[in-house]
Amino acid sequence: MAVHILDSTEALASAAAERVASAATRATAAGGNFDLALSGGRTPRGLYRELVLGRYAASIAWPRVHLWFADERAVPPDDPRSNWRLVRETLAQRAGLTPAQVHRMRGEDADLERAAADYEAILPASLDLVVLGVGEDGHVASIFPGAPPGGEGRPRVMAVFDAPKPPARRLTLTARALREARAVIVLASGSEKAEAVRRALEEPGDAAEVPARLVRERDWFLDREAAAALGRG
Repeated sequence: MAVHILDSTEALASAAAERVASAATRATAAGGNFDLALSGGRTPRGLYRELVLGRYAASIAWPRVHLWFADERAVPPDDPRSNWRLVRETLAQRAGLTPAQVHRMRGEDADLERAAADYEAILPASLDLVVLGVGEDGHVASIFPGAPPGGEGRPRVMAVFDAPKPPARRLTLTARALREARAVIVLASGSEKAEAVRRALEEPGDAAEVPARLVRERDWFLDREAAAALGRG
């Protein structure tokens, strides 16, 4: 586990962008693709802007980048709540990615279980990097407290019908997909995330209670407000 504590959300976005750019360089060095799964939310939004407008943009081989999604809400793709819309507007369009490079979860489909199975069928065996935010309740992607475990033999993508925050219907990568990813970075900013960060990183307990514990051994990027409760016991 590596926990990086930054002085501001801008510094957090820059440090996380450096991590993404480094992973992209490694993945594409031998001519391969870089499979990057993204999340929605305020803190990831800053990272996406930094990736295309900041100092690391020119170092990324954008024609070799393929974007995937950690989760999606059951809304049309043009809905303001759509993660695909967020990624399209902040990153994909500005980076000049083609539609073939952006692999959308079809959260608006009536049959969410079929949509989950279809997405799993095209998902790479191991994503190169997954970007996650953390909810105030400790959820990551759309894995909320009480979600079923994601062990071997279970799907890597699942439908969610009872999320505790609206919309209740969603699609999400599962614990298995997060575990099998080559790298995961977790972003959190703001004092409202501090207790969830502390519980995820410092409290013992099951991931069913605090799903962010699934990725506690990965790389975390926090601003000082989100890190404020660490070390308090």
